[in-house]
Amino acid sequence: MTKTALITGATSGLGYEFVKLFANDGYNLVLVARNGKKLEEIKQTYTNIDVTVISKDLGVLGAPKEVFEEVEKRGINVDILVNNAGFGLMGKFDDLDIQKQVNMIQLNITALTELTFYFLQKMKLNNSGRVLNVASTAAFQPGPLMAVYYATKAFVLSFSEALVEELAGSAITVTTLCPGPTKTNFGSVANVEGTKMFSSAMASDLVAKKGYEALMSGKRVIITGGFNKAGALGAKFMPRSTAAKIAKYIAGEK
Repeated sequence: MTKTALITGATSGLGYEFVKLFANDGYNLVLVARNGKKLEEIKQTYTNIDVTVISKDLGVLGAPKEVFEEVEKRGINVDILVNNAGFGLMGKFDDLDIQKQVNMIQLNITALTELTFYFLQKMKLNNSGRVLNVASTAAFQPGPLMAVYYATKAFVLSFSEALVEELAGSAITVTTLCPGPTKTNFGSVANVEGTKMFSSAMASDLVAKKGYEALMSGKRVIITGGFNKAGALGAKFMPRSTAAKIAKYIAGEK
């Protein structure tokens, strides 16, 4: 029986790269994003698999449950959940629009948590399943000038690693992808393309491939790129105040 992967934020960036990877391996797809027109365009490119599209803004309260209910109504069994949707903002916390930051928390944390909860119940019934949560190297230290974004990704990493232990002994795996700066539309949305951190951004297809391979092998955490791995490791051993200062410097303009 053909398996099904559900991917959020599926119309661009890492999400779209995941679409291609799963489709190439013959998975049926459930694609979730705000842009309904783009979702339909992607659907039309795949005729050899079943593609279900759900146009939904996961940043809206209640949307994750609506996605789950739609999947249930259609009788689709989700074998793999890819929580990819998310965004960031650059600037001092009290200078940025508070509603946009609250929306960021809703999308990066609440939607991811809800979708994991709903689909994990089904995976437990089947005693099978995989979850890929997209965090960031931002998860490993405080992030001045992107304070809320860094904090949301720290949540994703901590939450996901806790689930790994809760699910130990089962056939369900949870993998956390922690990329560094990646060439997607994230940079323009967050307004960080002109910063030092994006001077060596990795290609999105390479990052997605590394994440996909880690997911399929049941790996706990995958940090893409040697420089990013070194930075994440270094952040563990230095004082948090020092890590914050380094993050603030990297967030500065080139």
